[in-house]
Amino acid sequence: MKIWVNGALHPAASAHVSVLDHGMTVGDGIFETVKAVHGQPFALTRHLDRLTRSARGLGLPDPDLDEVRRACTAVLDANPAALARLRITYTGGLSPLGSDRGDAGPTLVVAAGATTRRPDTTAVITVPWTRNERGALTGLKTTSYAENVVALARAREQGASEALFANTVGHLCEGTGSNVFVVLDGELHTPPVSSGCLAGITRALTVDWTGAHETDLPLDALERAEEVFLTSTLRDVQAVHRVDGRQLPTAPGPVTAKAMRVFDERSGADLDP
Repeated sequence: MKIWVNGALHPAASAHVSVLDHGMTVGDGIFETVKAVHGQPFALTRHLDRLTRSARGLGLPDPDLDEVRRACTAVLDANPAALARLRITYTGGLSPLGSDRGDAGPTLVVAAGATTRRPDTTAVITVPWTRNERGALTGLKTTSYAENVVALARAREQGASEALFANTVGHLCEGTGSNVFVVLDGELHTPPVSSGCLAGITRALTVDWTGAHETDLPLDALERAEEVFLTSTLRDVQAVHRVDGRQLPTAPGPVTAKAMRVFDERSGADLDP
């Protein structure tokens, strides 16, 4: 594997970032995960737009998107795969210990690894912890991910691949690395960005391509939903067959199956929608 670090490709064994990098010491960084099919990234422009929004939200300098694109091309060329996870990480860079940033400038790392297509259905759980829809990092895709690590470990213990959060007012929000859609009375809904969820790239495309409603929903909507599905960069649209102890009657149900088909068709026809 070869990894891009601050302007050049390096073998994985020598792709080094300082232990004093602010992304390492205090989680002061942002990232994007991009799906790549046969070396071609999907929706890269949307991902880079969100990378810039996240940088501004943290007060980091705008990333040089031309450099990021060059890095993505170089990494994908150096690590060929039929299906790959492309990871762009951008941090506060070399800094003193503590929360204050240094003046050395940001760090850019781009890596890629082969992956496989997800199963068509999965199980999820709900967790007792909440997303803060009014937090300083709300809506930013940051490297401060330990909360997700803890919740995902809980899901794995219960035979699930994802954990779903409510927000502080008890509304359905998102998963550790996914957005959630539910079918109620035959209508497709997903929590609005104001719920505190990340504005997922796959989420936005799914809303546009299916006409889903953005609706504040109580967490117990999961108990009433006829269908549930997740969206994310590497899941695309993935049906849910179990929520906690409840088995969904059909997975994928008709609304989910249509969303899966539409997403496959539209994403296959345009790699940068």
